[in-house]
Amino acid sequence: MLEWAQEANAIWQYVVLFLLGAAPWMDVSIIVPLGVLWGLSPVGVGLTAFIGNFLLIVLLGLFFKQIAEWRTARRQKKGITSPTKRETRSREIWDKYGIPGLALLAPILVGTDIAAILALTFGSSKSTVVGWMAVSLALWTIVFVVASMYGFSFLNVM
Repeated sequence: MLEWAQEANAIWQYVVLFLLGAAPWMDVSIIVPLGVLWGLSPVGVGLTAFIGNFLLIVLLGLFFKQIAEWRTARRQKKGITSPTKRETRSREIWDKYGIPGLALLAPILVGTDIAAILALTFGSSKSTVVGWMAVSLALWTIVFVVASMYGFSFLNVM
């Protein structure tokens, strides 16, 4: 698929980046460098990655109750009773820094989608989680766009 995406029209490349952004476990830390490597406009890549990832956060906020029920049933079916490493790490960040800390560290530590689910599980309101995740995504998108542009340029990859 990556070969097809590299050879495709720019519109289709942006569509692929958007879909990757909207996919669980795909963060701007992966999508932005990929789009910049494809030679697309860094600003367009950043906006596409942000919108796709933010859409996922909004959907998680809207359907949190159903997702939480599904997640609990799945964990019970698998016999998982203790928290995972990511959940433990997220809880430690949550206890120390609250939702702002969790949101701002999420893209590099646990992923924004997992952090959003955990923040909602820990008792944050949907609007607070969506708001802080939007701020975090915007900041990290800018960081990854700039780092990708200058990093790939410095390495003569582009």
